[in-house]
Amino acid sequence: MITKVLMPKLSEAMETGKVIKWLKREGEAIKGGDVIAEIETDKANVEIEAFGSGVLRKILAGPGAQVPVGELIGVIADPKEDISAVASQPPAAPAASKPGAVPVSDRPTPPPAEAPPALPEQETYRSEPATTSVVPMTGAGAAARPAPAPAAGRVKASPLARKIAGQAGVDLRLVEGTGPGGRVVRRDVEAAMAAPAPAPAAAAGLPTERPPARPAAAAFTIPPRPEAPHEDMALTPMRAAIARAMPLSKGPVPHFYVTAEVAMDRASRLREELNALDGQPRVTVTDMVVKASALALRRHPGVNASFQGQAIRVHHHAHIGIAVALPQGLITPVLRDADVKPLGRIAEETRDLAERSRAGRLRAQEMSGATFSVSNLGMFDVEEFSAIINPPEGAILAVGSVLEKPVVEGGQVAVGRRMKLTISCDHRAMDGAMAARFLQDVKRLLEEPLRLLV
Repeated sequence: MITKVLMPKLSEAMETGKVIKWLKREGEAIKGGDVIAEIETDKANVEIEAFGSGVLRKILAGPGAQVPVGELIGVIADPKEDISAVASQPPAAPAASKPGAVPVSDRPTPPPAEAPPALPEQETYRSEPATTSVVPMTGAGAAARPAPAPAAGRVKASPLARKIAGQAGVDLRLVEGTGPGGRVVRRDVEAAMAAPAPAPAAAAGLPTERPPARPAAAAFTIPPRPEAPHEDMALTPMRAAIARAMPLSKGPVPHFYVTAEVAMDRASRLREELNALDGQPRVTVTDMVVKASALALRRHPGVNASFQGQAIRVHHHAHIGIAVALPQGLITPVLRDADVKPLGRIAEETRDLAERSRAGRLRAQEMSGATFSVSNLGMFDVEEFSAIINPPEGAILAVGSVLEKPVVEGGQVAVGRRMKLTISCDHRAMDGAMAARFLQDVKRLLEEPLRLLV
């Protein structure tokens, strides 16, 4: 049986993928589930698995080749099977290299005798015999261990781990990494923060709603101005994908915005009580907004909709995209069926999605398929903002900070906790009154937060 190895589509914006290397050679026996190649996408590096068994008869895209989504990159078949009709296309050309770079041979190279540790952003997907169905496989992280003696030289650490460590005053040289190749990741820094401090500069605890406070001795400094008048920085694959996608939203999609202010006093108290329970996942403001939005979408399906040209598609399931900021750009993993999941489950899955987003280990089905999105900048002390719709979705909800401010209650001035929500809507699919009624229900659910638990 002939099995086609196709370039998979791993995100809505993905148009091409780059072959990094083949882990199998032409003529080598293949079993279903074997990892045969590594692919670079605009979001992460992924490993392609063989869907069928046989022999890798033909490689049509060598290392460095940039291949459109859905095109053939290899053929697996029985040794004597005729593949001429399938493999008649010429091999894909490698991507242009920098001047002076050594050309990469079109002939695949054998895998190394000892495989290097997998990068944290790698995932595993299956190739496909006829359709672009992908099956993910992921690994689990190791538990944190006691901190070692200070390491010599530059410490291998993820950008997020460096950021958290810098804000909390944790010396990365004293943290043992549990990531691939001994890399220090977020959980290692958090474990070091929770443990007794090995040095006076180390801090304990990590707030999840606001960035950790700066150390008392830290001074606000302005870096020196570089001598060069400017610097051109090449677009990362993720930033290039964002640059392609955003004009397709803000230009063609007629946005309108509706803002509401929510009293978060009861929601804040409930969240504190929930987070005081032992053995329960920590609930954030984002989790509560996601749950409230998903329930409100059930009452207002017209907001859970997307414009299709000659029709409006109304979605019956609430798949919520949750914006996660990464050093290289923004990614929106999808929490599926949020309307039927309890708040604790949403909290657990949202944290997992955010952590794996930062590590570049999302599965294919978690990178697309959202019907509505939530973007929270409240942890950066942003009072309110307007977000850009992520096509083909019809709306996105922007969440600001929970602020203490004077409010009038029963004719008396008191201190209350308030939060602003702004929904951005596609005017082709919905109108202002529909969006306003949706926000009314989100507001009511957050102001009567016990409804989020039933």
